[in-house]
Amino acid sequence: MPQLDTSTWLTMILSMFLTLFIIFQLKISKHNFYYNPELTTTKTPKQNNPWETTWTKIYLPLSLPL
Repeated sequence: MPQLDTSTWLTMILSMFLTLFIIFQLKISKHNFYYNPELTTTKTPKQNNPWETTWTKIYLPLSLPL
């Protein structure tokens, strides 16, 4: 049975990583990124809720007298 020749594996793996790195760098460099994104402020309309206009007293069960 012939022996498996693994002497070129290191060169193949290293060249594969180098090629993949170059390909990804080229792909990423094609993208356009925004350099100064500006914030936009959004205004929320004020809603009048009935519980905001009147004062209500809340009794906790533990604070009631025995």
